[in-house]
Amino acid sequence: MTTYLDTASGEPLHPAARAALEQAREHGYADPRRLHGPARNARILLDNAREATAEALGIRADEVTFTPSGTHAVHLGVLGLLLGRARQGNLLLASAVEHASVMHAGQWHQARGGAFETLPVDALGRVRVDDAERATVLAVQTANHEVGTVQPVADLAQHAPVFTDACASAGRLPLPEGWSAAAASAHKWGGPAGVGLLLVRKGARWRNPFPGDDRVDERATGMEDVAGALAAAAALQAVVAEREETNARQAALIDRLRAGVTAIPDTDVVGDPVDRLPHLVTFSFLYVDGEAIVTELDRRGFAVASGSACTASTLEPSHVLTAMGALTHGNLRVSVGRESTEADVDRLLAALPEVVAGIRRDAGL
Repeated sequence: MTTYLDTASGEPLHPAARAALEQAREHGYADPRRLHGPARNARILLDNAREATAEALGIRADEVTFTPSGTHAVHLGVLGLLLGRARQGNLLLASAVEHASVMHAGQWHQARGGAFETLPVDALGRVRVDDAERATVLAVQTANHEVGTVQPVADLAQHAPVFTDACASAGRLPLPEGWSAAAASAHKWGGPAGVGLLLVRKGARWRNPFPGDDRVDERATGMEDVAGALAAAAALQAVVAEREETNARQAALIDRLRAGVTAIPDTDVVGDPVDRLPHLVTFSFLYVDGEAIVTELDRRGFAVASGSACTASTLEPSHVLTAMGALTHGNLRVSVGRESTEADVDRLLAALPEVVAGIRRDAGL
């Protein structure tokens, strides 16, 4: 049986989401725009999902839009703020450790005549605020998806309108203060895949950067997945209700892992040790190939991640670790879940020294 320790990539479906999904699929199949009975039922479910999501996040229901993915929400959020502030300028500043979806939005903006620059980070992966006031829009994640470091979004928002990518943190941490637009992704908190959230603050200067639609919600693109939205909202409410206990338990597991792995020679633990996401940690092992670690641990029954958390399939070095000045090869990201135990962590700690030593030995070291 595999011990799943890659919840930062995708959390297993929460029981609350599973129950809601089954019910909503029976009643939420119709187009919520229509006027007949099945459509009105779907509209009620969609409105309920929006209200429940807003309540869990502490925002207004009319600030919530369901999207086909977190990536799509990121693109809408970043580019929509830029378009809404076009009269003020066209400079997008993003931290150098943003998710690839933010970087791609910046490159898309730049290819169409806009300006795009990245802001450096310190060795913990935290953005420096020196040049933030130059931005037309500032893109800064709530917390890093790869090393867990929490960013000073509220401080940065005093200098420029902020888009914050909350995909890694939504449900686990409260939304920070000061943002103008944000994005989240349901599969990160135990909702179904294929449901993202675009959050736009009331009064924020935001315009749809893509061809429009005739939905009731002007920010929506195409027909919403009503059943998915309701299941995502149910999971989010459950996760937020359990957050304090879950975060404490998971942080203790990660602390145990951080302490134990330092016994392996030539190993660095990256990211802020305190002000971080509670459920994940990344290590760098000198003289070791990250993909080899993942493969060997998979053979032993552990599912973990390596490389850039958002571009691992390209086999390119992590731009996050590069920006931090950390070792960019031999990376291992471990992220625990709702059902992870001390025994899971201890078994991983027992396996890691042998796995790392074996890879180094095979490399002639």
